[in-house]
Amino acid sequence: MDFSRKPKVARLAAGDIVRLVSPASTPSEDDVDICVKYLKRLGLKPQVGPHALDRLGYLAGRDEDRLSDLNDAIRDPSVRAVIATRGGKGAYRIADGIDFAAMRANPKVLIGFSEITILHLSIWQQCAVPGIHGAAWNPIQSGETSSKSFERVISSIEDTIVHSNDTEPSASLTTSGKVRGALIGGNLDMIATAAGWALPSLNGAILLIEDVEKGLGHIDRTLTRLIKSGCLAGVAGVAVGQFSKFAPSKGLTVIDVLRDRLGVLGVPILGGLPLGHGPDALAIPIGTEATLDADNKALTITSAFT
Repeated sequence: MDFSRKPKVARLAAGDIVRLVSPASTPSEDDVDICVKYLKRLGLKPQVGPHALDRLGYLAGRDEDRLSDLNDAIRDPSVRAVIATRGGKGAYRIADGIDFAAMRANPKVLIGFSEITILHLSIWQQCAVPGIHGAAWNPIQSGETSSKSFERVISSIEDTIVHSNDTEPSASLTTSGKVRGALIGGNLDMIATAAGWALPSLNGAILLIEDVEKGLGHIDRTLTRLIKSGCLAGVAGVAVGQFSKFAPSKGLTVIDVLRDRLGVLGVPILGGLPLGHGPDALAIPIGTEATLDADNKALTITSAFT
């Protein structure tokens, strides 16, 4: 992509309205209250979508209501950012119903991760509008490191630099090399779910992957599907975040599986990134230009804002 022509998205400032919606599962009312108070302390004006606390099994209400909340926030010119209250399940059911024309006409960031990855992917595929990967808006759950990264990334036009952390298990996956491209991805399961309908071309892109608490066979199957379907053909590099709560199985760890599957791509890999579901996970721009420098163990990401 020609990033000199990327959509112009204004950074957030005091007094800006942000809308909380639940495109996937239902958050607790306490979590929403904490989020609202936190955002107000930042000088923002949070609104809560009318269906944000709906509940229908594992979904935050009916598909049409979750989609309505999301699209209403996108269409409202007074809303400067859309914040997903949580991940969970169900965002994939509405990802193709987003009002892409409204997003192109009035670009704004979507903030979220995990299940929300599929919405980031769909928006990027159709609009090339960047977003924010992370859910650091709940300081009680995420901690100060995460919250500070969130505060910085929503208000700055400076690059975000994420350094590999040697204490992260995925740090051992780091190879060598330096590449530049659009940073696309997030939750590995959602990347695979998007394949064939909501996954943008990854040719020349830096693929970001993270996941939590799945079987090793599931990770093997997911990556193999993406490789053999051609979805990862042309990927310039891979940024590996946190793979949290994975139990060893039959003498293998999730790092063994990742090394085996990612190794066939033959591209630079940078592991050990504090991005995902683990402790001190950072908020970062997604869908912007980035430089993966495996030799210096750093991922430099252009701001989502202009």
